[in-house]
Amino acid sequence: MNCRLPADDFRENSANRGASALLTRVPQPHQDCSLCPRLAQFRLRSRAAEPDWHNAPVSRFGDPAARLLVVGLAPGLRGANRTGRPFTGDGAGKPLYDALRKYGFSEGEYRARADDGLRLRDCAITNAVRCVPPKNRPTGSEIRNCRAFLSSDIRAAAELRIVLALGRTAHESVIRALGAHVRDFRFAHGERHIIGGLILYSSYHCSRYNMNTRRLTEREFLRTFAKIRAELDAL
Repeated sequence: MNCRLPADDFRENSANRGASALLTRVPQPHQDCSLCPRLAQFRLRSRAAEPDWHNAPVSRFGDPAARLLVVGLAPGLRGANRTGRPFTGDGAGKPLYDALRKYGFSEGEYRARADDGLRLRDCAITNAVRCVPPKNRPTGSEIRNCRAFLSSDIRAAAELRIVLALGRTAHESVIRALGAHVRDFRFAHGERHIIGGLILYSSYHCSRYNMNTRRLTEREFLRTFAKIRAELDAL
């Protein structure tokens, strides 16, 4: 791992405890994690301003036996930082959850709330960085500090076959979490790599900015999910 985990800064994810023999100990950041002082201070300011929001590290969401893991950048201030569920409540959530539903990775209707009853099937979602960063820009050290939690998510998922990284930061963090070198696996939308027995697909992030500027179109985004669906079905 690329960072040490102080005992006070992680807990076992009780939501997953006992849910599946495939998941054993899955360290997750404590709600008052202090590994990244800048993020901890920003989180405290957000708690003071919006005490009813989640305002804590956002844990993985989805099927404990997932074969697909989607990795984003970090919680959005008014998205997952508010709702407590990855990609829930901000502009990036709708295209992602629409794609998951279209290709059979979810049940129920996405209503941009953590209590909407949506369930993921054969899929889980996490972020390279678990706490909301100022201006949505985590620093290099913050990404490194959080990589231990990403590594843990990957190692604990015994059925995992494919990782979809949304954006360059997630792409590079996944590669490093797998113990590989970034220089050997270039980032490009729709690119496919095999690393240590896992398949890595990369996509531009489905942020509102990228979708509005058409850096990423809905058609291109869905095409990536179509390839993933076909590959999983063929396994």
